[in-house]
Amino acid sequence: MVKKNQLGKTDLYVSPIGLGTNAVGGHNLFPNLNDETGKEMVRTAINNGINFLDTAYIYGPEHSERLIGEVLKETGNRKEMVIATKGAHKFVDGKVVFDNSPAFLKESVESSLKRLQTDYIDLFYIHFPDNDTPKNEAVGALKELKEAGKIRAIGVSNFSIEQLKEANKDGYVDVIQSEYNLFKRWAEKDLLPYTAENNISFIPYFPLASGLLGGKYHKDSTFIDGRAKNPLFQGETYLKNLEKVEKIREIAQAKDAETAHVVLAWYLTRDSIDALIPGAKQPDQVMENLKTLEISLSQEEIEKIDHIFHN
Repeated sequence: MVKKNQLGKTDLYVSPIGLGTNAVGGHNLFPNLNDETGKEMVRTAINNGINFLDTAYIYGPEHSERLIGEVLKETGNRKEMVIATKGAHKFVDGKVVFDNSPAFLKESVESSLKRLQTDYIDLFYIHFPDNDTPKNEAVGALKELKEAGKIRAIGVSNFSIEQLKEANKDGYVDVIQSEYNLFKRWAEKDLLPYTAENNISFIPYFPLASGLLGGKYHKDSTFIDGRAKNPLFQGETYLKNLEKVEKIREIAQAKDAETAHVVLAWYLTRDSIDALIPGAKQPDQVMENLKTLEISLSQEEIEKIDHIFHN
Protein backbone atom coordinates (compact mmCIF):
# COMPACT_ATOMS: atom_id res chain seq x y z
CA MET A 1 0.00 0.00 0.00
CA VAL A 2 1.28 3.48 -0.90
CA LYS A 3 1.39 5.70 2.21
CA LYS A 4 -0.69 8.85 1.72
CA ASN A 5 0.32 12.46 2.44
CA GLN A 6 -2.09 15.18 3.53
CA LEU A 7 -2.24 18.05 1.03
CA GLY A 8 -1.54 21.12 3.17
CA LYS A 9 -4.48 21.95 5.41
CA THR A 10 -7.06 20.10 3.28
CA ASP A 11 -8.79 16.84 4.11
CA LEU A 12 -7.29 15.30 0.96
CA TYR A 13 -4.79 12.46 1.41
CA VAL A 14 -2.83 11.58 -1.71
CA SER A 15 -0.17 9.19 -2.91
CA PRO A 16 3.11 11.20 -2.90
CA ILE A 17 3.56 10.17 -6.54
CA GLY A 18 0.48 11.08 -8.53
CA LEU A 19 -0.05 11.07 -12.29
CA GLY A 20 0.04 14.14 -14.50
CA THR A 21 -2.36 13.33 -17.34
CA ASN A 22 -1.58 15.83 -20.07
CA ALA A 23 -0.66 12.83 -22.28
CA VAL A 24 -4.01 11.19 -21.52
CA GLY A 25 -6.10 12.68 -24.32
CA GLY A 26 -3.94 15.78 -24.69
CA HIS A 27 -3.92 15.59 -28.48
CA ASN A 28 -3.31 19.34 -28.71
CA LEU A 29 -0.11 18.92 -26.66
CA PHE A 30 1.47 15.72 -28.01
CA PRO A 31 1.46 14.02 -31.42
CA ASN A 32 0.25 10.44 -31.99
CA LEU A 33 -1.49 9.86 -28.66
CA ASN A 34 -3.67 6.80 -28.39
CA ASP A 35 -6.80 7.11 -26.24
CA GLU A 36 -6.78 3.49 -25.14
CA THR A 37 -3.12 3.80 -24.04
CA GLY A 38 -4.10 6.91 -22.08
CA LYS A 39 -6.94 5.09 -20.34
CA GLU A 40 -4.64 2.15 -19.59
CA MET A 41 -2.19 4.54 -17.90
CA VAL A 42 -5.00 5.74 -15.62
CA ARG A 43 -6.01 2.14 -14.85
CA THR A 44 -2.38 1.24 -14.12
CA ALA A 45 -2.10 4.18 -11.71
CA ILE A 46 -5.32 3.24 -9.90
CA ASN A 47 -4.41 -0.47 -9.70
CA ASN A 48 -1.02 0.31 -8.17
CA GLY A 49 -1.98 2.64 -5.34
CA ILE A 50 -1.83 6.02 -7.11
CA ASN A 51 -4.96 7.91 -6.07
CA PHE A 52 -3.96 11.41 -7.26
CA LEU A 53 -4.74 12.33 -10.88
CA ASP A 54 -4.01 15.79 -12.26
CA THR A 55 -5.81 16.96 -15.40
CA ALA A 56 -7.13 20.20 -16.94
CA TYR A 57 -9.74 21.52 -19.35
CA ILE A 58 -7.03 22.51 -21.85
CA TYR A 59 -5.60 18.96 -22.12
CA GLY A 60 -7.39 17.98 -25.30
CA PRO A 61 -9.11 20.43 -24.84
CA GLU A 62 -11.68 18.60 -22.69
CA HIS A 63 -10.63 15.13 -23.83
CA SER A 64 -8.34 14.24 -20.92
CA GLU A 65 -11.16 14.88 -18.45
CA ARG A 66 -13.53 12.75 -20.54
CA LEU A 67 -11.16 9.78 -20.69
CA ILE A 68 -10.50 9.95 -16.94
CA GLY A 69 -14.27 10.14 -16.36
CA GLU A 70 -14.75 6.99 -18.44
CA VAL A 71 -12.12 5.07 -16.44
CA LEU A 72 -13.53 6.25 -13.10
CA LYS A 73 -16.98 5.07 -14.19
CA GLU A 74 -15.58 1.73 -15.32
CA THR A 75 -13.48 1.05 -12.18
CA GLY A 76 -16.15 2.29 -9.78
CA ASN A 77 -13.71 3.63 -7.19
CA ARG A 78 -14.31 7.37 -7.49
CA LYS A 79 -14.43 7.80 -3.70
CA GLU A 80 -10.86 6.55 -3.20
CA MET A 81 -9.50 8.93 -5.86
CA VAL A 82 -8.35 12.54 -5.56
CA ILE A 83 -9.05 14.25 -8.88
CA ALA A 84 -7.51 17.64 -9.61
CA THR A 85 -8.47 19.67 -12.65
CA LYS A 86 -7.98 23.24 -13.81
CA GLY A 87 -9.82 25.98 -15.69
CA ALA A 88 -9.18 29.51 -16.99
CA HIS A 89 -8.68 28.99 -20.73
CA LYS A 90 -11.44 30.34 -22.97
CA PHE A 91 -11.60 30.38 -26.76
CA VAL A 92 -12.62 33.75 -28.18
CA ASP A 93 -12.64 34.04 -31.99
CA GLY A 94 -10.33 31.05 -32.21
CA LYS A 95 -7.80 32.51 -29.76
CA VAL A 96 -7.16 31.43 -26.18
CA VAL A 97 -7.66 34.00 -23.44
CA PHE A 98 -7.61 33.55 -19.65
CA ASP A 99 -10.72 34.29 -17.63
CA ASN A 100 -10.79 34.21 -13.80
CA SER A 101 -14.19 35.87 -13.44
CA PRO A 102 -16.44 34.21 -10.86
CA ALA A 103 -19.08 33.45 -13.51
CA PHE A 104 -16.59 31.75 -15.83
CA LEU A 105 -14.94 29.72 -13.05
CA LYS A 106 -18.35 28.46 -11.87
CA GLU A 107 -19.23 27.54 -15.46
CA SER A 108 -15.84 25.78 -15.84
CA VAL A 109 -16.41 23.66 -12.73
CA GLU A 110 -19.88 22.61 -13.93
CA SER A 111 -18.47 21.61 -17.34
CA SER A 112 -15.59 19.65 -15.76
CA LEU A 113 -18.03 17.81 -13.48
CA LYS A 114 -19.96 16.59 -16.54
CA ARG A 115 -16.84 15.47 -18.42
CA LEU A 116 -15.44 13.68 -15.37
CA GLN A 117 -18.87 12.08 -14.71
CA THR A 118 -18.70 13.02 -11.04
CA ASP A 119 -20.66 15.25 -8.68
CA TYR A 120 -17.60 16.77 -7.00
CA ILE A 121 -14.01 17.70 -7.88
CA ASP A 122 -11.45 17.15 -5.14
CA LEU A 123 -9.12 20.00 -6.15
CA PHE A 124 -9.93 22.74 -8.65
CA TYR A 125 -7.20 25.13 -9.77
CA ILE A 126 -7.39 28.49 -11.50
CA HIS A 127 -4.99 27.38 -14.24
CA PHE A 128 -3.53 30.80 -15.17
CA PRO A 129 -4.15 34.30 -13.84
CA ASP A 130 -6.01 36.79 -16.02
CA ASN A 131 -5.23 40.51 -16.07
CA ASP A 132 -8.54 41.83 -14.79
CA THR A 133 -10.13 39.79 -12.00
CA PRO A 134 -9.08 40.56 -8.40
CA LYS A 135 -7.65 37.23 -7.31
CA ASN A 136 -9.47 37.13 -3.96
CA GLU A 137 -12.77 37.52 -5.86
CA ALA A 138 -11.85 34.61 -8.14
CA VAL A 139 -10.99 32.46 -5.13
CA GLY A 140 -14.16 33.67 -3.39
CA ALA A 141 -16.19 32.09 -6.21
CA LEU A 142 -14.39 28.79 -5.62
CA LYS A 143 -15.09 29.11 -1.89
CA GLU A 144 -18.80 29.27 -2.71
CA LEU A 145 -18.45 26.11 -4.82
CA LYS A 146 -16.61 24.45 -1.94
CA GLU A 147 -19.42 25.33 0.45
CA ALA A 148 -21.89 23.89 -2.08
CA GLY A 149 -19.95 20.60 -2.15
CA LYS A 150 -18.93 20.96 -5.81
CA ILE A 151 -15.21 21.11 -4.98
CA ARG A 152 -13.26 20.03 -1.89
CA ALA A 153 -10.13 22.19 -2.16
CA ILE A 154 -9.07 25.40 -3.88
CA GLY A 155 -5.94 25.71 -6.00
CA VAL A 156 -4.16 28.33 -8.09
CA SER A 157 -1.54 27.70 -10.74
CA ASN A 158 1.14 29.89 -12.34
CA PHE A 159 0.47 32.72 -9.86
CA SER A 160 3.25 35.10 -8.85
CA ILE A 161 3.85 35.66 -5.14
CA GLU A 162 1.86 38.93 -5.34
CA GLN A 163 -1.06 37.17 -7.04
CA LEU A 164 -0.92 34.33 -4.53
CA LYS A 165 -1.01 36.75 -1.58
CA GLU A 166 -3.99 38.55 -3.10
CA ALA A 167 -5.74 35.23 -3.82
CA ASN A 168 -5.12 34.08 -0.25
CA LYS A 169 -6.25 37.32 1.38
CA ASP A 170 -9.01 35.42 3.22
CA GLY A 171 -6.92 32.26 3.76
CA TYR A 172 -8.89 30.15 1.28
CA VAL A 173 -6.07 28.90 -0.99
CA ASP A 174 -5.14 25.28 -0.29
CA VAL A 175 -2.68 24.41 -3.08
CA ILE A 176 -0.48 26.15 -5.64
CA GLN A 177 0.96 24.48 -8.69
CA SER A 178 4.00 26.16 -10.21
CA GLU A 179 7.18 25.42 -12.14
CA TYR A 180 9.99 24.17 -9.93
CA ASN A 181 12.95 21.93 -10.51
CA LEU A 182 16.62 21.75 -9.60
CA PHE A 183 17.52 24.02 -12.54
CA LYS A 184 14.69 26.50 -11.93
CA ARG A 185 14.63 27.26 -8.23
CA TRP A 186 13.15 30.76 -8.18
CA ALA A 187 10.16 29.45 -6.16
CA GLU A 188 12.54 29.04 -3.20
CA LYS A 189 12.89 32.83 -2.98
CA ASP A 190 9.29 33.64 -2.08
CA LEU A 191 6.65 31.06 -3.06
CA LEU A 192 7.97 28.12 -1.03
CA PRO A 193 8.57 30.16 2.17
CA TYR A 194 5.05 31.62 1.85
CA THR A 195 3.40 28.23 1.26
CA ALA A 196 5.28 26.69 4.21
CA GLU A 197 4.23 29.57 6.48
CA ASN A 198 0.57 29.39 5.38
CA ASN A 199 0.19 25.60 5.22
CA ILE A 200 -0.44 25.70 1.47
CA SER A 201 0.68 22.65 -0.48
CA PHE A 202 3.10 23.31 -3.37
CA ILE A 203 2.86 20.96 -6.37
CA PRO A 204 5.77 21.42 -8.80
CA TYR A 205 5.37 20.96 -12.53
CA PHE A 206 8.18 20.20 -15.01
CA PRO A 207 10.03 18.51 -12.11
CA LEU A 208 12.44 16.77 -14.51
CA ALA A 209 13.06 19.89 -16.64
CA SER A 210 11.80 18.42 -19.93
CA GLY A 211 13.70 15.20 -19.21
CA LEU A 212 17.10 16.81 -18.62
CA LEU A 213 17.07 15.73 -14.96
CA GLY A 214 16.11 12.20 -15.95
CA GLY A 215 19.71 11.38 -16.86
CA LYS A 216 18.88 10.06 -20.34
CA TYR A 217 20.69 12.71 -22.42
CA HIS A 218 24.38 13.15 -23.28
CA LYS A 219 26.52 15.77 -25.01
CA ASP A 220 25.73 14.48 -28.50
CA SER A 221 21.95 14.25 -28.00
CA THR A 222 19.98 16.21 -30.60
CA PHE A 223 16.57 17.81 -30.09
CA ILE A 224 13.95 18.73 -32.66
CA ASP A 225 11.04 19.56 -30.34
CA GLY A 226 10.60 22.39 -27.82
CA ARG A 227 13.87 21.41 -26.14
CA ALA A 228 15.78 22.76 -29.15
CA LYS A 229 14.78 26.30 -28.10
CA ASN A 230 14.96 25.74 -24.34
CA PRO A 231 17.90 27.71 -22.82
CA LEU A 232 18.70 24.73 -20.53
CA PHE A 233 19.60 22.73 -23.66
CA GLN A 234 21.80 25.40 -25.32
CA GLY A 235 25.58 25.30 -25.84
CA GLU A 236 27.82 25.64 -22.78
CA THR A 237 24.83 25.81 -20.43
CA TYR A 238 23.69 22.39 -21.62
CA LEU A 239 27.14 20.85 -21.07
CA LYS A 240 27.37 22.32 -17.54
CA ASN A 241 23.88 21.03 -16.80
CA LEU A 242 24.87 17.54 -17.93
CA GLU A 243 27.82 17.64 -15.51
CA LYS A 244 25.43 18.39 -12.64
CA VAL A 245 23.11 15.57 -13.67
CA GLU A 246 26.11 13.25 -13.80
CA LYS A 247 26.77 13.94 -10.11
CA ILE A 248 23.18 12.91 -9.31
CA ARG A 249 23.69 9.78 -11.37
CA GLU A 250 26.57 8.81 -9.06
CA ILE A 251 24.23 9.03 -6.04
CA ALA A 252 21.59 7.03 -7.94
CA GLN A 253 24.03 4.29 -9.00
CA ALA A 254 25.13 3.80 -5.40
CA LYS A 255 21.47 3.08 -4.61
CA ASP A 256 20.96 0.94 -7.72
CA ALA A 257 18.34 3.50 -8.78
CA GLU A 258 17.56 5.81 -11.69
CA THR A 259 18.66 9.45 -11.70
CA ALA A 260 15.05 10.61 -12.13
CA HIS A 261 13.92 8.76 -9.01
CA VAL A 262 16.59 10.41 -6.87
CA VAL A 263 15.64 13.85 -8.20
CA LEU A 264 11.93 13.27 -7.52
CA ALA A 265 12.70 11.89 -4.04
CA TRP A 266 14.68 15.08 -3.29
CA TYR A 267 11.64 17.25 -4.03
CA LEU A 268 9.61 15.29 -1.50
CA THR A 269 12.10 16.39 1.21
CA ARG A 270 11.17 20.07 0.63
CA ASP A 271 8.82 21.94 2.96
CA SER A 272 5.23 22.13 1.62
CA ILE A 273 5.84 19.74 -1.29
CA ASP A 274 3.46 16.93 -0.35
CA ALA A 275 3.11 15.26 -3.74
CA LEU A 276 4.49 15.15 -7.27
CA ILE A 277 2.62 14.61 -10.53
CA PRO A 278 5.14 13.26 -13.08
CA GLY A 279 3.60 12.52 -16.45
CA ALA A 280 3.83 9.36 -18.53
CA LYS A 281 3.25 8.29 -22.13
CA GLN A 282 3.00 4.54 -21.46
CA PRO A 283 1.66 2.39 -18.59
CA ASP A 284 5.17 1.09 -17.77
CA GLN A 285 6.32 4.69 -17.16
CA VAL A 286 3.58 5.04 -14.54
CA MET A 287 5.13 2.03 -12.77
CA GLU A 288 8.63 3.51 -13.18
CA ASN A 289 7.55 6.77 -11.48
CA LEU A 290 6.41 4.79 -8.43
CA LYS A 291 9.97 3.56 -7.84
CA THR A 292 10.67 7.04 -6.45
CA LEU A 293 8.97 5.91 -3.24
CA GLU A 294 11.66 3.26 -2.72
CA ILE A 295 14.38 5.93 -2.49
CA SER A 296 15.57 7.07 0.91
CA LEU A 297 17.98 10.04 0.95
CA SER A 298 20.29 10.75 3.89
CA GLN A 299 20.63 14.32 5.16
CA GLU A 300 24.10 14.37 3.66
CA GLU A 301 22.76 13.36 0.23
CA ILE A 302 19.95 15.93 0.44
CA GLU A 303 22.50 18.67 1.16
CA LYS A 304 24.86 17.42 -1.55
CA ILE A 305 22.12 17.61 -4.22
CA ASP A 306 21.14 21.06 -2.98
CA HIS A 307 24.79 22.18 -3.25
CA ILE A 308 25.34 20.75 -6.76
CA PHE A 309 22.51 22.85 -8.13
CA HIS A 310 23.35 26.03 -6.24
CA ASN A 311 26.65 26.35 -8.12
